[in-house]
Amino acid sequence: MSDDTPKDLSQDFPLDGRKGLPEHLRVLADLYPRTEWRGHPNFNDLTSFWLERHGMFRQLNDLLVESSEKRLDGANPRYGRELQHYTSMYLNQLHGHHQIEDHHYFPQFIPLDRRLEQGFEILDRDHHALDGHIHALAASTNAVLQKIAAGDNDEKEARALLDAQKAFRAFLHRHLEDEEDLVVPVILEYGAALS
Repeated sequence: MSDDTPKDLSQDFPLDGRKGLPEHLRVLADLYPRTEWRGHPNFNDLTSFWLERHGMFRQLNDLLVESSEKRLDGANPRYGRELQHYTSMYLNQLHGHHQIEDHHYFPQFIPLDRRLEQGFEILDRDHHALDGHIHALAASTNAVLQKIAAGDNDEKEARALLDAQKAFRAFLHRHLEDEEDLVVPVILEYGAALS
């Protein structure tokens, strides 16, 4: 007797184990290569703004990594102020961005092409996984800031923070690239249905 119940794929393709979107979710991404996105008639200002936000998140993460590396090299006297300002902005903006995607944009995209529904489930799970990393990054940042405020040596905490920042960057870059490869082709394919 065979079980014809469909396999639950909801936990497949975790963020920390992916190398990109699985082939069955690249049906539109393969039709619309990145090099052709901006020239497409359905590529609009909102899509451009969304991609710019992703670029900002990548830049802020790189800035935080570079700042911690300079601190450990003894070349960043403003580290505490920069760390507090940029980390707070980065994590708050990232959390808000994910909330908008999960509650506003993704629900609009799913009905347009049910073949990609699992992809949006994967992205939603990514957001939950990234929340854990956001909290860990905030805790590591606070540990460094507490040492700095107390006038104590923060090298151990700064090294741990740098490791956390680099790990976060790897997770975030994977997520953003996969998200772009799923979302932008949907917009290009079904743009008229989104207006």
